[in-house]
Amino acid sequence: MLTKCTAAMRILAYGIVADCVDEYLKIGKRTTLECLKIFASGVIQTFGQDYLRKLTQADIDRLLQVAEACDFSPTLGNIDCIHWEWKNCSLGWKREFAKGVYKVLTLILEAIAAYDLWIWDAFFRCLETLNDLNVLDCSLVLQELYKDRAPKCEYIINDHKYNSGYFLPDSIYQKWAAFKKTIHHPQGPNAKLCSEC
Repeated sequence: MLTKCTAAMRILAYGIVADCVDEYLKIGKRTTLECLKIFASGVIQTFGQDYLRKLTQADIDRLLQVAEACDFSPTLGNIDCIHWEWKNCSLGWKREFAKGVYKVLTLILEAIAAYDLWIWDAFFRCLETLNDLNVLDCSLVLQELYKDRAPKCEYIINDHKYNSGYFLPDSIYQKWAAFKKTIHHPQGPNAKLCSEC
């Protein structure tokens, strides 16, 4: 049993194919793939209900209550992309994906996290032609907002009613209604407080 779990974890950790664990663990490709499926099903069964789900209306209401209690404008979370070097990529894939500004092959992760560090959305993929900007076109959360299928997020600021939540991005992201960027050169105490958060 321990050997089968090790096989599944090695595939996930190193991004290798099932044949690679044969020499190390003495398990065939078919058995390794079955172990990987069972391991993934176990993770989904154990953590799925709490951590592997979409944002619900109850989650949005909780985020809005916390923001209101802190006198902070209601945000659904921070959005950002990070690149990881893919050290164990096969040579065939390196030639295909090693294009662009990065000197090494990278994987890109776009994530949205709430104030309490609950990561409620993640998009993980090979870089290919994706970068921090056009990876947003593949984001399911932003597609749901664009198609007006996201859970409702209603709040009032300065006697004006809003019905769409927003995210805090860094300066590279475009000016979209779903993003509220920080103030680069804050003037006055309120603007300084907003840029520090």
